Amino acid sequence: MPWRLLAALLVISISTTAPAQQPTKVRRIGFVAPQGRSLPLFEAFKQGLAERGYTDGQNIAIEARFAEGNYERFPAIFSELLALKVDVLAVTGAVTARAAEKATSETPIVFSIVLDPVSDRVVSNMDHPGGNATGVSCFDPQQATKQLEVLREVVPGVKRIAVLGDQGVSDALIKAASEQARALGLTPQPLRVAGPTPDLQAVFSSIQQQHADALLVLEEPVLGVYAKDIAELAAKNRLPTLFPPSRVGAGGLISYGTSQTEAVRHMAAYIDKILKGGKPSDLPVEKVIRYELIVNLKTANDIGVTVPQDVIKRADRVIQ
Repeated sequence: MPWRLLAALLVISISTTAPAQQPTKVRRIGFVAPQGRSLPLFEAFKQGLAERGYTDGQNIAIEARFAEGNYERFPAIFSELLALKVDVLAVTGAVTARAAEKATSETPIVFSIVLDPVSDRVVSNMDHPGGNATGVSCFDPQQATKQLEVLREVVPGVKRIAVLGDQGVSDALIKAASEQARALGLTPQPLRVAGPTPDLQAVFSSIQQQHADALLVLEEPVLGVYAKDIAELAAKNRLPTLFPPSRVGAGGLISYGTSQTEAVRHMAAYIDKILKGGKPSDLPVEKVIRYELIVNLKTANDIGVTVPQDVIKRADRVIQ
């Protein structure tokens, strides 16, 4: 048999007996946040996935939805994502997590930025979540105390503190912050706004009438959507502000608190386990607590506040 014919027959034999290479399955992930896309949380989420080998558009497809502070959109958002047959839902905030659980009892849910997952009725037990949801909590119950102590370092004469919260969520956080303010000898002025279009002018009119010395902005959804507007109104009124770190881009005087971006990045560890066959009911809820301090010297100069050098030296980041 001529050698060319023999070689051709060998190639045909190999091609017909070799197993076909299976394409990599693209897993679909639904990401839902109560705020807007501009926050750094979504980028932190994608970074966490990338660190575990998941790249959007290659081996995963991320379907991201943002409620922009309008919680009434949640049913439609989750209905749409479930129709797309996502493999897992990644959500931020207790309100979002409860909406996801209401929408499905089968699709796995990974949550983050839930103050107390048990009290917030997201899981029945931290070690054994049960149901189809598990995730990460980054809440320190004494966070307001630590925030107010830093604020008093920067504004030594502060006596009355306005505390701004979101009417669309539980009042537990604003109550805790007010109690911790009193424990430090401060007089709290609790204020709450309603989304999706909060009346911020009324808030600042009330702050002026009550002669508050500074403003503590809580880590709650509608306040995230309008963080820049709040910071601008505060600067106009020369009012020192303390925002959570996730709102650093708003332009407040100080950003201090537990890192939400770290907690959201850690969601990827749960998603990785679930995509590999893990069940949410068997994955304990974890606490990820790391504090960040950011000082905005530009805002300090604009409102006439001198930030002590000791605070500047401790800062993780200084904005000039």
